[in-house]
Amino acid sequence: MRIECGLFVAFALMTAASVGPVCAQAPDLVARGEYLVRAGECFSCHTVPGSRPFAGGRALATPFGTFYSPNITPDRDTGIGNWTDVEFVRALREGVRPDGADYFPVFPYPSFTGISNEDALAIKAYLFSLAPVHQPNRPHQVSFPFSWRFLQKGWKMLFFTEGPFRADPHADAALNRGAYLVTALGHCSECHTPRNVLGAMRKSQWLAGTVDGPDDDPVPNITPDAATGIGDWRVEDIVETLKTGSTPLDSKVKGAMKEVVADSTSHLTDEDRHAIASYLKAQRPIANSVTGEPDEDLPWYERLWAWLVNLFSFA
Repeated sequence: MRIECGLFVAFALMTAASVGPVCAQAPDLVARGEYLVRAGECFSCHTVPGSRPFAGGRALATPFGTFYSPNITPDRDTGIGNWTDVEFVRALREGVRPDGADYFPVFPYPSFTGISNEDALAIKAYLFSLAPVHQPNRPHQVSFPFSWRFLQKGWKMLFFTEGPFRADPHADAALNRGAYLVTALGHCSECHTPRNVLGAMRKSQWLAGTVDGPDDDPVPNITPDAATGIGDWRVEDIVETLKTGSTPLDSKVKGAMKEVVADSTSHLTDEDRHAIASYLKAQRPIANSVTGEPDEDLPWYERLWAWLVNLFSFA
């Protein structure tokens, strides 16, 4: 499912809320919001290459159809210029639109629910400091019956747990910072975690990679498994990859992650990159080889079992 570690605060920002530009009176808040927007990887998701920044229209291909990111500039007619703070926070953390309808989970509110109110409103402040762009949103092209928005209430009952990020009292500040960036603001699991048939993340395979990532591209295993993940990478290797895109394998990141590095992680502080790396290295190793190759060579009973696990797995 096209839900990238690169795509995903982006959709949260469709929930921005305010009644007008308030940022000129709070330059520090705007600057902080800009940093958070970078950390949340919003630019690449809400910007069509070569078009106006944050004006929306970027396609997001999923097994359920193609979604288009919304205009999150403060235009009052086609963007988010009429949204209030309350509406913004509710959308970001509860997945509810200003009109009361539920967002499709392609908007990664299951991760964004962990973002603090203070960070959410700082993001809003930055967005409302931008020049409005009048560009109508493109309608989603989603197949029946997944296009029925009211079904999202059932999806939420099954898979969504609302609530802010809670720091681990047994971990230090740096590790908790990394946890917040990975699980909430950076929403890395949205891209790096396999999903079940209903598009929900399989918690038992959290961050273990998937062959069915953004635009059907494979996404690597970023758990510290030595054979199939990043177990052999040092913290410094991860930091360097987040900063420059260079990996310890003498290669460069590609695809969606290339955009994530260019538009997001390369703009973070060294402290935040180090916090992310330390958090990833502290996770439970999960063996999951992600090659992007088809599994036709597997025996039929193994392919059947894999299909059944994906169909009925809710963990």
